[in-house]
Amino acid sequence: MDLFTLTALLGDGLAVGSIYALTALGLTLVYGLLRVLHVAHAGVYAVGAYAGWWAFQKTGSFGLALGTGAVAAALLGLFLETWFYRPLLSRPPHVALIGSIGLFLAVGDLLRILFGPYQQSLPALAPVPVVGMLTVPQLVVVGATAVLLLGVYFLVEQTRLGLGWRAMAQDAPTAAALGVDLPLMSRLAFLAASLLAGLAGVLVGAYYNQVYPTMGAVLAYKGLAIVVLGGLGNLWGTVAAALLLGLLESLAVAYLGHRFPPEGVAFVALILVLLFRPQGLFSRAPR
Repeated sequence: MDLFTLTALLGDGLAVGSIYALTALGLTLVYGLLRVLHVAHAGVYAVGAYAGWWAFQKTGSFGLALGTGAVAAALLGLFLETWFYRPLLSRPPHVALIGSIGLFLAVGDLLRILFGPYQQSLPALAPVPVVGMLTVPQLVVVGATAVLLLGVYFLVEQTRLGLGWRAMAQDAPTAAALGVDLPLMSRLAFLAASLLAGLAGVLVGAYYNQVYPTMGAVLAYKGLAIVVLGGLGNLWGTVAAALLLGLLESLAVAYLGHRFPPEGVAFVALILVLLFRPQGLFSRAPR
């Protein structure tokens, strides 16, 4: 394999892994605070993609498309936290999980009714090489993800909000007794997670130049696999697992072709981790 081909594979793997990271990071944040597997997060991602596509059709501005997708997804996330998840928190965890799966399917059907079952084009980024075999979409996706991850790191590690999130994740009753507003922390977590999902949806639409109602289906199961691979509730383990999965999928396409679909890489990795390291690749084993 020559250097240019390897560069192209690594660029594609990093771009895809970056998209996985933005989406799975929100899943991990919600699970770490509420212990809820937020499957409907993939539906929020699809809504963000469609909102960005609509804004791009109206304005031709990729920046406005990103902003519109982020705002639409964030508003939907707030709505779900307030009117869907909060009433279910007192129930057993499987109740919220089953409801979340149903909600994800309902969002996909609603998008199909509103916009039709066919793919929509989002030609916001021209796939032309700019550095070796790296293309504009790859550089935009990786660069945007790097900036967003730095922002999340600052928010979680350097602000009072992040301190509240970490306290809630470690011991919610004690955090509440010390004055942490748990409903507010939950609401802001859904806001941040949904905003990241909306941005990821628009970036995916621009990267592949297509938006369609069921685009969240693949991200739904891959996001859950990445959360387990990184260690449940481990934010930075999730980012590392997402990037690793993106690179593995890109290399699998190059070396295995159609003999082994890249969608199966996440399942193989998940099975191996559950067999040999069930606490996740980047978490310590419980003592």
